[in-house]
Amino acid sequence: MNCEVCQLKELEVQSYEIREVLRCILHTIMFHRALGLVQPKDVDLQLFDITYVQCGDIELEKKIDEKIDQFISWVEKHPNKKSQVCLSFYEVKNNKAICFSNKVERLHWEHWYINLNVFQHPKAHSSQSHQSKVVDLGETSSDEERARGAALEASLNEVLLQIIKFVNEKKDHIPAIPRREGISFPYDVTIPSSSDNTFGMDMIKRMLQTGRPTMLG
Repeated sequence: MNCEVCQLKELEVQSYEIREVLRCILHTIMFHRALGLVQPKDVDLQLFDITYVQCGDIELEKKIDEKIDQFISWVEKHPNKKSQVCLSFYEVKNNKAICFSNKVERLHWEHWYINLNVFQHPKAHSSQSHQSKVVDLGETSSDEERARGAALEASLNEVLLQIIKFVNEKKDHIPAIPRREGISFPYDVTIPSSSDNTFGMDMIKRMLQTGRPTMLG
């Protein structure tokens, strides 16, 4: 099976911006890969002048928020590091070759790599927007922070356009719609583990094994 990979542009974010940035990107991808009927919901970001669309599914929102919470916890333990979040779509097929087994195959057909360079400004305190953000570093540093926020907003818009371009150009690899409940293809979100090396090796294996089945118990 052909598996497409999209490496999204790296974004430099402060820790307080992670949640909104990841919600925006993950929900945008999920909306463009949604199945059947959805209830589109416009969401305005608080930190940026950007509106994105969610599928309007409570369970999906819950699962994405859980993964974001896990990623933020990882960032708190590994500050000022580059990292990746991987959203993958796959097919689920029973392995008929294995008798008396409940194992199934995950046949991945698409990987989205969200690349973040997370840093924490030692004296920055977040509020509702970059315009009203309190920074006790003087007028010059405040101007620099506003410029950084504007640059991140522009980069995030580029990522959203990158997603739209990818989904419009890459269609032949998408499998038949599965017979299952839910608004999306089966998917998983991979975040760094407690060991940087473990996550790095997992990402390399995904790249090398693109399209190969993964056995699940």
